[in-house]
Amino acid sequence: MNESTTIKLGWEEWFGLPDLGLPTIKAKVDTGARTSALHAFDIETFGPASKPRVRFAIHPVPDREDLTIPCSALVVDRREVTSSNGETEMRYVIETTLDAGNGNSWPIEVTLTHRGGMSSRMLLGRQALRDDVIVMPTERFLLPERSFDVYSAKRIKSVTPNRALRICVLSREPNSYSTKRIVHEGEERGHTVEVIDTTRCYMAINALAPEIHYDGKRLPRYDAIIPRIGATVTSYGTAVLRQFETLGIYCVNGSAGITASRDKLHAHQVLAGHKIGMPMTAFAASPKDTSNLIGLVGTAPLIVKLLESTQGKGVVLAETKKAAESVIDAFRGLKANFLVQDFVKEASGEDIRCFVVAGKVVAAMRRKSAGDDFRSNLHRGGTAESCKISSEERRMAVKSAKAFNLGLAGVDLLRSNDGPKILEVNSSPGFEGIENASKKNLAGQLFDHIEDQVRPAPLKATRKKI
Repeated sequence: MNESTTIKLGWEEWFGLPDLGLPTIKAKVDTGARTSALHAFDIETFGPASKPRVRFAIHPVPDREDLTIPCSALVVDRREVTSSNGETEMRYVIETTLDAGNGNSWPIEVTLTHRGGMSSRMLLGRQALRDDVIVMPTERFLLPERSFDVYSAKRIKSVTPNRALRICVLSREPNSYSTKRIVHEGEERGHTVEVIDTTRCYMAINALAPEIHYDGKRLPRYDAIIPRIGATVTSYGTAVLRQFETLGIYCVNGSAGITASRDKLHAHQVLAGHKIGMPMTAFAASPKDTSNLIGLVGTAPLIVKLLESTQGKGVVLAETKKAAESVIDAFRGLKANFLVQDFVKEASGEDIRCFVVAGKVVAAMRRKSAGDDFRSNLHRGGTAESCKISSEERRMAVKSAKAFNLGLAGVDLLRSNDGPKILEVNSSPGFEGIENASKKNLAGQLFDHIEDQVRPAPLKATRKKI
């Protein structure tokens, strides 16, 4: 063996596992052990049975259990391994690159095991040693020294690879266009996307270990949640979402924002609080206030709208004051909550849907009502086409989504004589109409945002410095 090409290792060394997002790790080199091992936790498989992946987490810095790096890799095998203390267990086996510095790297197989008592985060067995490697059992750290400083919050993203994510879509409509588009786009990127029926989730609520169960099993820890909660299950759906938030999982839209945006009265109060322009709106509970209520909004025609209406349902145009009073009386007779709103005549049955992702308008379409219907919803036969929006319309759409802290939103606005007016902020906007109109991959832009948020998972705050 040529001495100049020999790689010398001590019994303890600095290595890197760049494929796993671990640029620095201390390992024990043990030629008495056949198999290499990485001491990880939260080990679980995901993805299709034909090509399973495993995800796990590791504390790469000794005595720093507050610092967690999430990893994922393809499963290449599952083997029975006997440790030095005689314990036998079945372990998942992955293949990854071992970086020994100075341009020396090679693929190795590593087993995953949860053994929190081990002082070394990695054990390098003899199977992982190339022919040009010599182990000096009385020496330590013969390879170039590395620093744990790389795991600081400012530097970690630059060294972390794009790992596969496990994502949950909360939806009761797995066959809808929007849900299928999200699943397809995620899987195209190598992620595992699971559709979970919100109403079949049930929760264990406690201070130490809150859990979410589904069909008799505890749900795994997801990297991100994409809520597609229907209007009929808003209350229970947001309760489930709050449980995910309690677990510290990233949710594209939070429970508070969804709840506020679904209640049209609450939503208009939020918009007003942020000084965002909207049609004049009024609300009252007492039938004695009907005339005054109409007077606050202005003269007919008026819009009478149920507080939790969706897709144009529960929205009525009253063309005269008498008609408005009749509609209001009818809604009150049904004990329904509603509001009265000024009708913007100059909009002529058109509105603008702005699709907002991560604080940016990524697409916009003009929707026009069908026939004499004043409602432009595509579900009611309206048509859509891509359109350009003004800087003021863009600013208001972004501001409206931020008012509800929504990472994904459909913001509807009208073009009036005195500027744009926000009609609604939708926390579960449909993808089909606006993707067809704009010819843009909006599901892809959603995943760009998710990947930016959870690759790597946010590091936990700590006072202790690396």
